[in-house]
Amino acid sequence: MDNNSTCTPHQSLEAIRYSNGELKILNQLLLPNEHQYEVIQGISDGWHAIRDMKVRGAPAIAIVGMLSLAVELQPKTFARMSEFNKFIRDSLEYLKGARPTAVNIFLACDLIKKLTDNLSILGDEGVNAAKTEVIRHIEEMLNKDVESNKLIGRHGAQAILARIPKKENINVLTHCNTGSLATAGYGTALGVIRSLFNLGVIERVYCTETRPYNQGSRLTAFELVHDHIPATLITDSMASLVMKTKGISAVVVGADRVLANGDTANKIGTYQLAIAAKFHKIPFYIAAPTTTIVLDDSSSIVIEERSHKEVTQIKGIQIAPTGIDVYNPAFDITPAELITGIITEVGVFSPKEMKIKLRSILNSK
Repeated sequence: MDNNSTCTPHQSLEAIRYSNGELKILNQLLLPNEHQYEVIQGISDGWHAIRDMKVRGAPAIAIVGMLSLAVELQPKTFARMSEFNKFIRDSLEYLKGARPTAVNIFLACDLIKKLTDNLSILGDEGVNAAKTEVIRHIEEMLNKDVESNKLIGRHGAQAILARIPKKENINVLTHCNTGSLATAGYGTALGVIRSLFNLGVIERVYCTETRPYNQGSRLTAFELVHDHIPATLITDSMASLVMKTKGISAVVVGADRVLANGDTANKIGTYQLAIAAKFHKIPFYIAAPTTTIVLDDSSSIVIEERSHKEVTQIKGIQIAPTGIDVYNPAFDITPAELITGIITEVGVFSPKEMKIKLRSILNSK
């Protein structure tokens, strides 16, 4: 493990480090006090890193899951294509079980499964070539995610600025962590904020602490300080007052799954922010890559419920009485009618138009 006990402005915001078949992830449970990378030696390590939230954020979950498969594939040899296919199928099913709500890993698994099915035509003599192609495809996901996030940032910044009078600096409110630490780099909602900051129009960013796991206070605040972006940390219960009194220009959050009708699953607390934004007539945006959007006719989302200890304890210290019942869903669902726009790498869409326009764009590629 690479371990630096104190955080400095020079520390990397890379959540994922991958080179020459070796994978390391930044253990986000330790931030902001410790900056420690852990080696992922295969799919079991990848599964536990995702489940234990050492790595989190829908894009990063998918990438780490797939790269853990690439790492495990590297030294393996297969005599038959059927043996290779079974290993891939079993590994993908295992990885999908780590966390049920974030859709990106499910879509990534489907892509790798389709790829291996197509490669089966190579037969037993082509099994090593098939393995090489699967690894190459997985490794490409890392760079594609960063490129996608920068496009999300650009499109989102343009959409927000189009609603703001010229020469007026803006204040943005965000929730959870959607930056470099939740992706391969740059970020989704935080990528939009980075783009606005680079344009010189950000006056201040307000980030919620995001209970119970405090991704906002531990991670988003860490990224904002790192990038010297003017920022203020607030508790989740302060958001409505901040919207009323601090001149919030837009709310921008990420997503773990977006349905074709625009309904969006994201970190618990997003729904109430959307309601408050609607009341205060503040634009509310979802920033997510198209890999987070399900364009089929799915109408339900499985909401992960996590341990009661995340609510009753902080770093092992009990903050609630023993015996109290706890309800701890990790996500909530924001109805499409509360969402102003969904920011993707191919443009910004209202929930009503998203399905038709996205299908047209993606089918033309």
